[in-house]
Amino acid sequence: MKIDVNGIGYHVETVGEGDPLLLLHGFTGSGADWTPFKKEWGDDFKLIIVDLIGHGNTDHPEEIEQYSMEETAGALNQILADLKIESGYVLGYSLGGRVALSFAMMHPDRVKHLVLESSSPGLQKTEERNARKHNDERLANRIDKDGIDAFVDFWEAIPLFSTQKDLLSERERKALREKRLHNSEVGLTNSLRGMGTGVQPTWWDRLSDFTIPTTLIVGALDQKFYRIAEDMMQKLPNGKMVVVEEAGHTIHLEQPEQFAKIIVDELHNRKDV
Repeated sequence: MKIDVNGIGYHVETVGEGDPLLLLHGFTGSGADWTPFKKEWGDDFKLIIVDLIGHGNTDHPEEIEQYSMEETAGALNQILADLKIESGYVLGYSLGGRVALSFAMMHPDRVKHLVLESSSPGLQKTEERNARKHNDERLANRIDKDGIDAFVDFWEAIPLFSTQKDLLSERERKALREKRLHNSEVGLTNSLRGMGTGVQPTWWDRLSDFTIPTTLIVGALDQKFYRIAEDMMQKLPNGKMVVVEEAGHTIHLEQPEQFAKIIVDELHNRKDV
């Protein structure tokens, strides 16, 4: 279905029955990334699967300000309101995790439990944010100049995804590429410029006061986000870190059965926390 939020059509799919679970994909992804988990999770939860702005079948407007983290969190709030959902669980991967945490910070009454896969609260230092903003602008310019196919070639080769070559089959890598290519150039460039790590709010200073139960899932082979999760655990008063062996950044792809079980176990076991 399409849900209109301030003139932007958001593609939203609902599956299953039970406690609501909002699913947020990563950069260059879409709600289709969660398809392998629909059956198992749909037995326990009412899944709300959203294509983020600029991705999948959601609109990709030209105005960069519509892609800001504040606007995106507000859109999710409106989507839940339209679906008559007061609160629920939220799971976000990478970019989707940054969106999920931002949503929980801005609309805490909506979130019972937060699960972040390979994600972060943004960047702490001004110089880090400026450097990342500059780098994301370079990536956006690359898409503008070379097109989506060449960008996906580049994106697949970055070190963050190196484990996919060993842990995913050729068929799985091809399917992932096809989903990435389904996105629009405008949507991806505006996502980088509007909600990139360098321009989003930084939540590090607010983690100590963040009492919503939070599960951080990281791959043992993803050293960067493993360290970020450890640093987050030093601040989160109600956090738990789950490390998945033989997995890098895309745990849900590289160890799907284990990932699926972690989600069910975490949300069921911590319902009353």
